[in-house]
Amino acid sequence: MATKTVKVESVLDEKFKIECTSHGRTVIVDQPANAGGTDAGPTPLEYLMVSLAGCIGTIARIMAMQKRIALRGMKITVEGDINVNGLLGKPTDDPVGFKEFRILADIDADMTVEEKEAFIHEVDARCPISFNLLNGAPVKISAV
Repeated sequence: MATKTVKVESVLDEKFKIECTSHGRTVIVDQPANAGGTDAGPTPLEYLMVSLAGCIGTIARIMAMQKRIALRGMKITVEGDINVNGLLGKPTDDPVGFKEFRILADIDADMTVEEKEAFIHEVDARCPISFNLLNGAPVKISAV
């Protein structure tokens, strides 16, 4: 089995702004101003969706190259409904988190609708982000 360690280091400031760095690049995570943040970047929930859309697009490009499909591009929309009571610490019977993710892939390629459906389902099966969302990789957390 070929493995690769992926690492992100993050620093939280005095409010909600978090600077996340990975291999020399920095992205900002924040909350909207009306939620106490500075609105300097997407929220963690939005980044989860960005990650899913990015993985779907990346795997689609890899597959298109492997299968010699002329994939001109894709528009990938990800949305989901989340239980906000749980993350705010309010009483709730629902689990904390998204109930589901809905992905719509508008594929720009000379393929039939059936071919596009088969293609996107194979993409999803090869996407590590989708796999982890579906199968719940263990999360090990500690403090120093």
